[in-house]
Amino acid sequence: MSAPHMRKRLFSKSAFYGGLTCFILFSATPFYIMLITMFKRNHDLLNPDNNPFIFNESPTLEHLRLLFTQTEYPVFLLNTLLVGLAVVAITVILALPAAFSLARVAGNWGESLGVGIFLTYLVPPTLLFIPLSRIVADLGLQDSLWSLILVYPTFTVPFCTWLLMSFFKAIPKDIEEQALIDGCSRLGAFFRVLLPLSVPGIITIVVFAFTLVVNEYIYALAFIQESGKKTIGIGLTTELIRGDVFYWGALMGGALVASIPVALLYTVFLDRIISGLAMNTTKR
Repeated sequence: MSAPHMRKRLFSKSAFYGGLTCFILFSATPFYIMLITMFKRNHDLLNPDNNPFIFNESPTLEHLRLLFTQTEYPVFLLNTLLVGLAVVAITVILALPAAFSLARVAGNWGESLGVGIFLTYLVPPTLLFIPLSRIVADLGLQDSLWSLILVYPTFTVPFCTWLLMSFFKAIPKDIEEQALIDGCSRLGAFFRVLLPLSVPGIITIVVFAFTLVVNEYIYALAFIQESGKKTIGIGLTTELIRGDVFYWGALMGGALVASIPVALLYTVFLDRIISGLAMNTTKR
């Protein structure tokens, strides 16, 4: 191998690993800041002369004690999990047949209708929470987790339906036609053929829907007032910001603990999500 070629190859590898290192540092910095803030003493946090990236004083567990003993943080996590699982189940049950019908049965106008459904996802919650509050109040669901379970599918179902349509379109029609020739009904072909092939897409919408629920703030703030019914998004901000006092250590600790399950969810299903999104682009 010639010297110029070796230098070029070395430069390419150095540029690749250098860029990868910068990306990893950029992505990991928020988690590092949350982790170190969680164990810093208040004096260390609030002193502008101290380095924010290291422990200038000995670590402490006082912020974790505040988080777990003086707030209902475990209840917030449990409420978020319950609402997330319920919304994910509703989203999958509604989005799967809707996406299948629009992608396979509706014909040429299915694509336009799918785009119209997706556009409803783009309507800002700040425009919808007032009329939705009236509906929730009329149903007697105010200050109840059922209000969130009712409202959250209004933005998870449109997005996931539009996303699943692309997955179904990426599956060749020949496979479904062969199942029909072998004696399957259209519904049987859906359950026996299309559904197993669309598992990466289903996992993708499950992860996305759960993430949307965990990150949602406006509806939870409008519908929930009782501390024991709050989800993690509003629970942290309303319980750990008291007047003009910000409990930064407990806030960062709560945010870090809540982000770990979501990060693990993406990590475990990363290959499935990537394969699903890659399959999503093959029929463009």
